[in-house]
Amino acid sequence: MNLKETFAFLEERPAKDCPAYNCPAGHLVNLMQALRDQHGYSMLVDMTAVDEGPGQTPRFIAVYHLFNLESFEYLRIASACEGDESAPEIPTVSHIWAGADWHERECYDMFGIRFKGHPDLRRILMWDEYPYYPLRKEFPLAGFDMDFQAADVAERTGVRIQPAPMAGGPFVSGDEGPMSEKEPRAKDQSWREQHKKPGGSGPA
Repeated sequence: MNLKETFAFLEERPAKDCPAYNCPAGHLVNLMQALRDQHGYSMLVDMTAVDEGPGQTPRFIAVYHLFNLESFEYLRIASACEGDESAPEIPTVSHIWAGADWHERECYDMFGIRFKGHPDLRRILMWDEYPYYPLRKEFPLAGFDMDFQAADVAERTGVRIQPAPMAGGPFVSGDEGPMSEKEPRAKDQSWREQHKKPGGSGPA
């Protein structure tokens, strides 16, 4: 089915696994409602986002994966966020698929994307006062060294949040071959769990 015949505002999006389209944010809610009610895509499998990097236009793109339980077909819809890169936003679809609630909260937490109309948009993994968005391109892979979020815990334990060890990172994935060969792998393949970690005292 070519959805462009029904929805003229859609643009085909390159994809190797399933039909994919780009949808303007202003049409997103109506499109999603129609896909669920009129075209059989009753299941939101997942949703995530892509950060194209600082200075890119658009920088943040919300990505939705839908599934038709009758035809067993997948569909990918991508929609560029509105607003500038410091405050990207896009309409919520949580009133169409209840499962979008937590997906959107995770995207807000990790990318800083605000979902207009979401009933309870708050962080789901990081604490409320955390000042960063870990999946943005400018966030370092090892994270930041910073004070523990709970002052009483920090006072009793004397600990700080330490940057995560890279353990062979950064990690890259290949563009060719079967999926079994595309899993992200460390550039430094000399490190293994059964061997001594770099700078450590023994096996993990």
